Amino acid sequence: MTKPQMEKLLRTGTLQMDLVDQELAEVLADEGRRYVRRRQPVRVQAVRDTRHAQLATLQALVAKHNQYLIDHPRAKPQRAWQKRMARATTRRIADWVELTLAERSLTLTVNASGQQEAATLDGCYVRKTDLTPQQATKELVHDRYKDLASVEHAFRTCKTAHLAVRPIFLRREARTRAHAFVVMRASQIIHYLTACWSPLDGTVEEGLHALTTLCLVEVAPKNAASYPCIPTPRDPIAQ
Repeated sequence: MTKPQMEKLLRTGTLQMDLVDQELAEVLADEGRRYVRRRQPVRVQAVRDTRHAQLATLQALVAKHNQYLIDHPRAKPQRAWQKRMARATTRRIADWVELTLAERSLTLTVNASGQQEAATLDGCYVRKTDLTPQQATKELVHDRYKDLASVEHAFRTCKTAHLAVRPIFLRREARTRAHAFVVMRASQIIHYLTACWSPLDGTVEEGLHALTTLCLVEVAPKNAASYPCIPTPRDPIAQ
């Protein structure tokens, strides 16, 4: 669910923040709907750091403009105020900061309560499902949602990278379907190789490129029959 949708659930009382702080919790709503919630501490810290960095950047810009207004008496302070307000709106911090203009000086004030309210849903995720608890536990709903990352990665691999399903130079439907089928089969192979090569700390593309150096040498001694020979590979290739 999006952040505005989660905020609506908070206003209607369907979602309570004390439950959001739990590792994984759920609420049974009307019409058989269930809301599975979680707050991710790592994401909470990342959003908090981003918000503090944006505030520090805006404070530095305000100080820079104040100095510019002092050094340039003909500069228009209203224009500086408009630019900084536009910056705060773009960075989505205008709801909890106040920028005032007094004579030729800009003043930035932080609304502590507004800042705390803006951080209410930091790191929160809510998934809505109509499956009953007997059909899928809250842990299963959460895990299947996280699996979407693997699905998205598979689509990116098929559309870009070294598979590149497009462009398709085909006109008949059956051949187009066959082309996509082969690419998705190749994606399965990549998934398998990723699991096999995970201890080697490298991508599948890097592994395949490394294997291109493995070759078969035809040895032709003088006055003797030739024979094939595979040179001893380097350690990474042998692995």
